[in-house]
Amino acid sequence: MSVILVVVVLGFSFEPGVVLLRPAAVPMLLLQLATCLPSARRLRGTWTLCAQVVLTPWSGLPGFLGASVLLVVERRARWVLFTVVVLAAVPLAPGDGSVHSVLNSIGNALSHGLIIYALTRLTDLYTELRATRGALAEALVTAERERAGRSLDAVLGTSLTEIARLAGQGTHAARRLVTVARAATERVRAAPPAQSADGADVLPGALAPGMVWPVVVATHVEYLIVGTAFLLGGGVQGGQVVGYAAVLGAVVALQAYHSLPRLRGMRPPYVAWALGAQLILALGMLAAPDGPYPQLVGFAAASLLIVLPGRTAWPAAGAMTALAAIAMLLREDGPGAGDTVLLLLDVVVIASVFYGLALLTGLVRQVREARGALAALAVARERRRIARDVHDLLGHGLSAIVLKGELAVRDPDPERADRHLADAAALAERALADLRAIPGEATEISLTEEVDSARKILAAAGIAVRVRGEGDEVESASEALFATVLREAVTNVLRHAAGARRCEVDLGPGLLRVTDDGRAVPLPSPGRGCAAGPGGNGLRNLRERAAALGGVLEAGPAPHGRGYVLTVRLESVPVPVPVIG
Repeated sequence: MSVILVVVVLGFSFEPGVVLLRPAAVPMLLLQLATCLPSARRLRGTWTLCAQVVLTPWSGLPGFLGASVLLVVERRARWVLFTVVVLAAVPLAPGDGSVHSVLNSIGNALSHGLIIYALTRLTDLYTELRATRGALAEALVTAERERAGRSLDAVLGTSLTEIARLAGQGTHAARRLVTVARAATERVRAAPPAQSADGADVLPGALAPGMVWPVVVATHVEYLIVGTAFLLGGGVQGGQVVGYAAVLGAVVALQAYHSLPRLRGMRPPYVAWALGAQLILALGMLAAPDGPYPQLVGFAAASLLIVLPGRTAWPAAGAMTALAAIAMLLREDGPGAGDTVLLLLDVVVIASVFYGLALLTGLVRQVREARGALAALAVARERRRIARDVHDLLGHGLSAIVLKGELAVRDPDPERADRHLADAAALAERALADLRAIPGEATEISLTEEVDSARKILAAAGIAVRVRGEGDEVESASEALFATVLREAVTNVLRHAAGARRCEVDLGPGLLRVTDDGRAVPLPSPGRGCAAGPGGNGLRNLRERAAALGGVLEAGPAPHGRGYVLTVRLESVPVPVPVIG
């Protein structure tokens, strides 16, 4: 991106009688590059501005000072001082004091200052956007966690608090407890509603792509004014003035049309007609009776670079520039070889300036889009992670609460019923703790604790549990996965294994297998573990968790025709497959 900026600054420097005949222009040029280039940004400051103020009267480059004023001075005063610099260009400019000379001096200072400022800010913005893509994603993820925490607490936290309250009121409130727990369970196991991932993508003090368009308009209008004054000062009269001015306006307007910011990959409507008309008008002015006007070729070349594909654009722009040189050299009243070189340099600068503005504006737009897409993807992943944790971690606890509530309702022994309600209250407190931990970066659960919890919960439901292997044999990297899968498997046994009396858990390095002997309740694909309806998330969540560690999850009916088997195997740890009878 800095290459475009350097080319434009150098092009603005090599005007007739500036660098070659004014040695002060050389340090002015170096100071301008130090002020504009990102790699030299640390040098930008009051001292560079003061040095340029001193050098401006002898350098012939007031536009450079104007650009530095816009880049260095505080916002409130910058535009006032910039106007002063533009007006001060009149007494500093060479010429005969004609209207064209005055307007040309003001126009050059205005356009050079605005264009260098715009290109510098766009370059800075491009660099900053690329550097802060991850920062935006992180900020939006943090905001999403806070939003999710508030939402979860409002929806499920209230239900869990109500369950704990009802559990303390005795057996007469057990039925109400079961109703609240079942409703909360359904909310947990349903797919979460989609949320929009919005976030401010604003960089204070940076030149946004929308701000480039006023700069482009100002420089186009400036060229029209100076070009018209040049026609009037050159002795063009009558209808020729109107005709030439119309051609100037049309060429510049078409170039502005081609420079309009657009979405990536989109071309201007009717671009073939617009570009063709611009090329005809620009090349036609080379044959004008009162002398050639090759600057219009610069605008047409910029349009070629903007509109055409790269493989075609550069050869086409080069061919147009060469054609302009040939046309000027072949004319009897054309400029000499030296003036032709300077005019061609002007053509190259004009093409570079407006192509650079369009290119940088497009690149900034692309980086903004990529930045927003990255942030949206990060937020979507975080929402998916939170929804998965809510389903996997809270579904078990709420199913266990429902079970304990139902046991309290059915148990004729008041003491046992009270113990069931006490267990439900404890489970509700544990679920509340899980709920408040979910919006954090990670929710850690212990495999050993889940094995103990499985034994107690299933035993309360009249299901005998047999565990082969120890949690200590499982690698630490897979402990959280196995604990989550075990919790979900126990929940599914409680919810879907009708008549189950036995559950076996096999643990080992890289392996977890849970088998029950119940009659599976028919469920939609992909199988048991998905809640009824399209919002099921069970097996899909577990497969995602296993895949994240390079493992696989298998689920299906037991080999003997009764019961269900859920297996997680980490491929990186080869283990023998035990036969479960």
